[in-house]
Amino acid sequence: MAAVRERDEAARFLAWPGDFDLDRGDHVEEVHLASGAALEGFAGDGAGGTYFFCGEGGEERPILYADSEGGAALVAIGLRELLRLLLVAPWWRDCQAFTEEESLKRAAEYLADMPDLVARRDRAAAALGLDLPDHMEVLGRLQEVAVGEGGNFVLILTPEGYPYEPLISS
Repeated sequence: MAAVRERDEAARFLAWPGDFDLDRGDHVEEVHLASGAALEGFAGDGAGGTYFFCGEGGEERPILYADSEGGAALVAIGLRELLRLLLVAPWWRDCQAFTEEESLKRAAEYLADMPDLVARRDRAAAALGLDLPDHMEVLGRLQEVAVGEGGNFVLILTPEGYPYEPLISS
């Protein structure tokens, strides 16, 4: 995370359009993982969602995203994978089917608002030393992680004991 904070170009892109803010690590509700593994909020978005590291360790830990409406999904294994997702497909939360058509439509909407999106993204990736796969590879990996390994990362609303709903299904 220090790498993001130290590189202004990358931090600005991740803040918008990535909607990823390292100063918003507190979740709106008290939550825990059903497994009892450690849960550490480290970033958030403008709509009240939170990114959590799961388990013990450093930036290579699995990352769970929880929105403010009671939905959650494992979105990446490690910070580098999450950063690739946010750089390549900042519209991932708007995808329902994860098809190429849907992703291209969302990308076109972002490009219409930000014609320099690709250039900004490429500069941010270079500043972070990240190679970028294409949008379908990134979205495919997101779905693979959420549906596959994600079953082991069930977020529970602590006061009521209810699980969050899966944000991504097969």
